Amino acid sequence: MNSTKPTKTPKPSFSGYEVFVIAILAFLQFTVILDFMVMSPLGAMLMPKLKISTHQFGNVVSGYAFSAFVSGILAAGFADKFDRKRLLIFFYIGFLMGTALCAMATDYHFLLIARIVTGLFGGVIGSVSMAIVTDLFRLEVRGRVMGFIQMAFAASQVLGLPIGLFLANHYGWHSPFWLIAIVGVIPGIIIALKMKPVADHLKIRTDHNPIVHMGNTISNRNYLLAFLTTTLLATGGYMLMPFGSAFSVNNLGITNEQLPVLYGISGIFTFVFGPLAGFLGDKLGKYSVFIGGTVLTMAMVAVYTNLGITPLGWVIVINVLMFAGIMARMSTSSALISAIPQAKDRGAFMSVNASVQQLAGGAAAMLAGMVINQGADGKIHHYSTLGIIVMSSMTVVMIMMYFINKQVVHKLAKKPTVAEKAEELAEAFVIE
Repeated sequence: MNSTKPTKTPKPSFSGYEVFVIAILAFLQFTVILDFMVMSPLGAMLMPKLKISTHQFGNVVSGYAFSAFVSGILAAGFADKFDRKRLLIFFYIGFLMGTALCAMATDYHFLLIARIVTGLFGGVIGSVSMAIVTDLFRLEVRGRVMGFIQMAFAASQVLGLPIGLFLANHYGWHSPFWLIAIVGVIPGIIIALKMKPVADHLKIRTDHNPIVHMGNTISNRNYLLAFLTTTLLATGGYMLMPFGSAFSVNNLGITNEQLPVLYGISGIFTFVFGPLAGFLGDKLGKYSVFIGGTVLTMAMVAVYTNLGITPLGWVIVINVLMFAGIMARMSTSSALISAIPQAKDRGAFMSVNASVQQLAGGAAAMLAGMVINQGADGKIHHYSTLGIIVMSSMTVVMIMMYFINKQVVHKLAKKPTVAEKAEELAEAFVIE
């Protein structure tokens, strides 16, 4: 089995400005991820408050994902034509406006439209952020960078979800969205004032016509496997997570007051797992760590989706182990896939990659809403069926990531042509 394990080199250090970029992108990702994740614990409140079914709630989650897919595809042709900092600010402003609309929603249709607006802007932010990371950091340290940025996932649990649930329990389900919209202004202002332009990719010749550039990126045979792999990678989170709180409350016997404890403690451990997974991926090989994380996640999914009434302590242990596997998968797969595109296609590749992820996620959430149902007793039925689907997709992804890893190894070992050396030189203009 090939591995992307690097040769022995002195441990690289990050400059002060690089640390700032990692921190501010993580802060920004915190607000975006929290906006998505808060829908899961709020589901137990939203469905009875707005009188919506599990199927309609799946549509709300899918609305964000499908609109994010559309905007990502449309943005792909232009993603390499502008300073990435400006793109990031533009889409982030739109995301905050969409989140504010969610806070104002009064019924199912208003909330659905608000989630669609949020997705149109929020779905592109992740791809622009990843393009910035790939522009500024070498593959040898990218696992660590991805791991730190993925800490936003943990922060959204440790800080965001408990606070959001506390506000929702005391001031209504609208309040967490107001929290995100208000706090989200902070990273936006900091990026606008302090981040340097990220525009060295503009020095590399690309297709002049945005539509041609997008088409060439989508049809590039070297990229298709990555897009397909990302499609399946999205299945797990979008299938299980939107209904996680409803399952915990109605099937496992966890109360709404205990949900912040569950998410908070799981998130504290995830703070450690994110950087650790990235470090191990850089040290031991990203694919090897991805396999270990996938096996652990599959085992915990098999246990979790078949639980009945369970003490809070055991639910916390299972969630902690499951998130450990998820973080290992997220940081290593992101680092590997980020190594696939050429510098001139990076923005477009990341936009398309994020778009197919959102499309797959939207389809998965919609399918999940059709597979499960809520009985008269309030219990969620057929959740274990979702677990089987998720584990099956993870098995296929392990095989696909093997070939992604081989592609990266081949790319790193390949002797560069004169044109590729010129591209590498242009790519080497990283932060000083």
